[in-house]
Amino acid sequence: MKLTDNVPLIFFDLETTGVNLFVDRIVELSVIKIMPDGTRETKTRLINPEMPIPPEATAVHHISDEDVKDAPTFRQIAHSLAIYFEGCDLGGYNIGKFDIPMLTREFARCGIQFSAAGRRIFDSFTIFCQMEPRNLTAAYKFFCGKKLEGAHGAAADAQASLEVLEAQLERYSTMSPDQFPETITTFPQTLDELHAFCNQVNPSNVDKNGRFKWRNGEAVVSFGRHNGETLREVAANAPDFLQWIIRADFDDDVKQIAQNALRGKFPVHP
Repeated sequence: MKLTDNVPLIFFDLETTGVNLFVDRIVELSVIKIMPDGTRETKTRLINPEMPIPPEATAVHHISDEDVKDAPTFRQIAHSLAIYFEGCDLGGYNIGKFDIPMLTREFARCGIQFSAAGRRIFDSFTIFCQMEPRNLTAAYKFFCGKKLEGAHGAAADAQASLEVLEAQLERYSTMSPDQFPETITTFPQTLDELHAFCNQVNPSNVDKNGRFKWRNGEAVVSFGRHNGETLREVAANAPDFLQWIIRADFDDDVKQIAQNALRGKFPVHP
């Protein structure tokens, strides 16, 4: 299957100040444009987001405020970029959930309507998830080499889960570090280490589930009508929102953060 027919295809990726579609901005854009005749053109450009890049984001993509200080803003390139994307199909990794919505919102800030409607979208992440499912049946086949009989029955699933864990421990405990993913330096060797490995907390989260996130050392609301606002701003200007959190069905650590904020006590970045 050729990647193009009579329509150009643009594969693209964005690096951003964060993952909040409402407040975060693009800091780097890279595109590979494939023409119907098979020729390819690659372009990469840094973009000044007109806001500080949080250290948490820089730690991921290694782009700092210094790197983008002389780069054009998105508004400065928006018109020519829209023309470049016009009439093209789109491709990338997980672009349907993040990159396309982020790009659409950036264009909207410039008064330019950008839409995926009428374009074919090719997402390698979606293909990966469908062809390499991450469910118990697939894990049982991969790690144990057997078909799971009676899947979704409690007894069969419990037994399979145990066998998968035992097979994982046997497989990964003897694997050399150079075979690990780049984010993993060592595999747990004790039960305490295994517990910590299975219950890692996202370092950008203030609370366990990320209702509040760190941004430039400040706790920021990451959901609801105050998404993107600092906890200090919400406590000062919309205390009713924090009172609602305390009354609603949130985890205890989230409620505690809200209670403390109403008392003028805010989380301190570790």
